[in-house]
Amino acid sequence: MERRMIAPCFMEDTLDCLRRHGVQPEPLLAQVGIPPVITMPITSVQYGALWHAVAQTMDDEFFGEGARPMRAGSFALLCQAILSTATLEHALRRGLRFLRAVLDEPHGQLVVENGLARIVLKDTGGPRSAFAYRTFWIIVHGVNCWLVGRRIPIRWVDFRCSAPLTGTDYRLFFGAPARFDQPETRLVFDADFLKLPTIRDGRALREFLRHAPANILVHYRHDAGLSATVRERLRGTPPSAWPSFEVLAQRMRVSEPTLRRKLRQEGQTYQSIKDEMRRGLAMTTLRAGRRNVADIAADLGFSEPSAFHRAFRKWTGKSPATFRREAADQANIDFTANALAAATPFPDKHRPVG
Repeated sequence: MERRMIAPCFMEDTLDCLRRHGVQPEPLLAQVGIPPVITMPITSVQYGALWHAVAQTMDDEFFGEGARPMRAGSFALLCQAILSTATLEHALRRGLRFLRAVLDEPHGQLVVENGLARIVLKDTGGPRSAFAYRTFWIIVHGVNCWLVGRRIPIRWVDFRCSAPLTGTDYRLFFGAPARFDQPETRLVFDADFLKLPTIRDGRALREFLRHAPANILVHYRHDAGLSATVRERLRGTPPSAWPSFEVLAQRMRVSEPTLRRKLRQEGQTYQSIKDEMRRGLAMTTLRAGRRNVADIAADLGFSEPSAFHRAFRKWTGKSPATFRREAADQANIDFTANALAAATPFPDKHRPVG
């Protein structure tokens, strides 16, 4: 398991949460070997041990931040519930239903449109704490990354609540933009990842649960790491200069059949990796401005704009022009909603949720 360091600011969020719910953190910190005054990052293993101690003390694996307690053992049942699924989308939808039954609120809904997958959190009351939303994302995203055997890159994360003092560190934690005071709480990633096959079995689950919950805090990578290696090689080269599969295999010093087989074990092919990266670059560029579609096609390595149009329609179900227009419309809607939210008073906005 890859280790990750947890910043002191996130530890402060955790300790503040415990105090809000009437739990004195000092005995729990001593129990897991964490000093009472935290000035340096701690490891994901240490934080996982604290999470486990809190869950046993409160009988709640969600730190008291849900409408109902997530009773000890719920996380293991969540993993069991999604183990028999076939794809990430199947697992995500089933996992969100499970968490709704356990927590009641907040509960997540998967929305797929414009080539993006959005997990939108619903809540009937006022905004919850940033810590509550972050904990929800850690559980959902961490488990699903493990299930498909690779890290799922996040596009951005929105929070209904106001930014905590550690708001800038949320961006570092998620590796993506984190925006606060938004109309809804959501985590966004490329919808193409929903097609990834699940690759874990009962034996892998038993090993996973032995290290839980520390291992849902890490950036998961596939054991072989070839997909990540291929992406890293391509990332440093313009798409128009990406090597053929034969040349790639030679540069990686692996035979073509072996490379093809190991990529397939990760639910990938060389073509799917290139398509995924081209698709991400195309969507980012189209959202960013008014660059000529022919220039975008050339930059992405397409021989002619019509080939790019066919590929983009295959990826998203839309033409580049339609996608750009709808993205601009959504940006205008978000801007208007943000302006209205900023102008509307919410007397109970900072009400603690317990």
